[in-house]
Amino acid sequence: MHPEELSWTGVCTLDELWEGDIAEVTVGEEPVLLAHLPGGELRAYQGMCPHSEFPLAEGELDGEVLTCSGHGWEFDLTTGRGNNPDTCRLYTFPVRLDGERIYVAVPADGRRHHNRCRG
Repeated sequence: MHPEELSWTGVCTLDELWEGDIAEVTVGEEPVLLAHLPGGELRAYQGMCPHSEFPLAEGELDGEVLTCSGHGWEFDLTTGRGNNPDTCRLYTFPVRLDGERIYVAVPADGRRHHNRCRG
């Protein structure tokens, strides 16, 4: 995807999302899971579980592994890959830091961006 096909939106600051925290933000009409992983890395993924569309930000983060509170599916937030089940992957959005402000980009194509997986 070309950079001009992305729409960047400032979603919060580092003071609002501490290291080790997750939050749901809205970018355009997309619910996005924003993660500030241990070590300082930022990641942005689809905000709804690909299994049952339960809000992932309501899940439990243990280090870099997020467990969805809906049905216990687990995701590695360093990669977006499923741990349980391992056949699933979260849709990844570009994320960047500009000073203290966190920006997330979504494709400017007017569609919803998410992966779906069956259990």
